Amino acid sequence: MAARDLFHQAVKNALIKEQWNVTDDPLVIQFGGVDLRIDLGAERLVAAEKDGERIAVEIKSFLGPSVISDFHGALGQFLNYRLALEAQESDRQLYLAIPEETFQTFFHLPFVQLAVQRYQLMLIVYNVVREELIQWIP
Repeated sequence: MAARDLFHQAVKNALIKEQWNVTDDPLVIQFGGVDLRIDLGAERLVAAEKDGERIAVEIKSFLGPSVISDFHGALGQFLNYRLALEAQESDRQLYLAIPEETFQTFFHLPFVQLAVQRYQLMLIVYNVVREELIQWIP
């Protein structure tokens, strides 16, 4: 099994605080002969318990020696996971969870903003200390 991200539990706790039911830890998707493990699967019932909202969350800490290398890895994972989800669980939205500090610095660089826009990354910005979700960026 792959190692969990350093901030895995903080993001999981933050989702629970916002009334998300974590259904999978990890969310395993089998597609095209490959087993993929997305950090979390969660759902939330809306509109008097009719159809619920379902998400998958890939958590990243961006604490490696090179933030651009961390970004390359996160982007590749995100795109592969999105491909598999489109085929297997098309009703589930995929989010990349990133620390607030990384969002305020690295994710404001023009290159990164262009990549986020071009590849239509959906982001969750989290505060690891307070275990809170700061911003959802669809």
